[in-house]
Amino acid sequence: MNQFITAFSTVFSDPMAFVLIFAGTVIGIIFGCIPGLTAGMAIALFLPLTFRMDIIPSLTLLLALYIGGISGGLISAILIKIPGTPASIATVFDGGPMADRGESWRALSVGIVFSFLGTLIGILILCCLAPVLGKFSLSLGMFEYFSVAVFSLTLVAVLCGTSLTKGLLACLIGLFMATVGAAPIDGFTRFTMGIHDLDAGFKEVPALVGLFAISELLNCGKEGQGSVKMAKINRKGFGMSGKEFFGQWWNCLRSSLIGTFIGILPGIGGSVCNLLAYGVAKKSSKYPEKFGTGIIDGIVASEASNNACIGGTMVPLLTLGIPGDAVTAILLGAFTINGLTPGPMFYQENIKLIYVIYALMFVCSIVTFVVQFFGIKGFTQLLKVPKYILLPMVMVLCIVGSFGTNNRIFDVWTLLLWGVMGFILTKFDLPLTPIIMGFILGPICEKYLRRGLMMSRGSFMPFITRPVSGIFLGLSLLMVIITFASQMVRLARTIRGRKGE
Repeated sequence: MNQFITAFSTVFSDPMAFVLIFAGTVIGIIFGCIPGLTAGMAIALFLPLTFRMDIIPSLTLLLALYIGGISGGLISAILIKIPGTPASIATVFDGGPMADRGESWRALSVGIVFSFLGTLIGILILCCLAPVLGKFSLSLGMFEYFSVAVFSLTLVAVLCGTSLTKGLLACLIGLFMATVGAAPIDGFTRFTMGIHDLDAGFKEVPALVGLFAISELLNCGKEGQGSVKMAKINRKGFGMSGKEFFGQWWNCLRSSLIGTFIGILPGIGGSVCNLLAYGVAKKSSKYPEKFGTGIIDGIVASEASNNACIGGTMVPLLTLGIPGDAVTAILLGAFTINGLTPGPMFYQENIKLIYVIYALMFVCSIVTFVVQFFGIKGFTQLLKVPKYILLPMVMVLCIVGSFGTNNRIFDVWTLLLWGVMGFILTKFDLPLTPIIMGFILGPICEKYLRRGLMMSRGSFMPFITRPVSGIFLGLSLLMVIITFASQMVRLARTIRGRKGE
């Protein structure tokens, strides 16, 4: 408790922290509510601006962007039936029909309140669970870290997208891009094609901004402007009675738990948990036939889960050094820029910083709630900004931010290369998250594999025979087999159905 009090006093003692939290929250909500501009894009765009900041101001801005961006997606999901972020897809199912009936403010109020509660529950679970995992991770060695990284990559490849083959292929692309440049341990350069700028490999910031932001901008530009039909907002109180609020407590808690534990699984994130929580809420409801017609139960399930996922994604990042999703993969860059490496020793050696992160997340969630509730009409006007004005501005900011990383024009070429690559791969339905995770976890896999082989004098047996390492490798293989078998069964049923026709 004393460490929490110290952490909050650290946050409140710096007036600049409130400026960063407010600015980050507002910008995050803007990026979240405009379709195509996601929370991940906001963090990728503003990461270069934090290079000259200390670690606490840097994390203050980035966490505010993260929390504001995820919560902001509900605005467009309800008012124009287009989710601002993938984490708000399920919010459209009941938020849209409620807006059509003239209950847009009720839907928005429910979404804002329960996204706030979901964030708090996720942070509380993070505070309770992270110390336990931090202690467990101290018992892991070279072999175990390699196996955990392989398990994370397999999990991402299996659960991201609809095809195991495409997921694995995307993961391999990320792994290959991570091998460009100097190898770990011996420093031997690979796949540089004589380009000396590649001797140190692709820099994380321009690569992530390109893959995550530029590819989205290209997709948005290709879709065109189109007309926006927006529901009217008739503001009345909190939009729900006390009975309705307390009647959703179990739905909120259950959905938040789903979101948190989906977030802990590396690489999955809010785009999966909101749909899963919605499905669970519908199946366990006394009136499942009403879901999709405009009831608050669906909004509660979606918004509580996707915001609780924020706390979950931070668990593997802080305790194992493995990003929980694409956004925390970019947050990992903020730590490395400041010379910090998340992982088991990080948790033990930087315990004060850990508690400051907890305090920042609490404060950011409260500010996000207040800003959204009182500024909702202002944010809705941003949905009317034409894309031909918005997209070029974001493109320029991406280029300036990438150039500012190392003041090299080569980083701008990296930005464009990864952006075009991401745009092309999305045309073939290849998921981008496995590419990002492969690029981040590739060096970790290689480093611990080579160190483990050096320790075992070239033998692979310790990777299999050591209990924790063997379990994670076995789970990885089991997931691939089960996913492959289920896809084959699905394909066989499809073929039989076509023959029957």
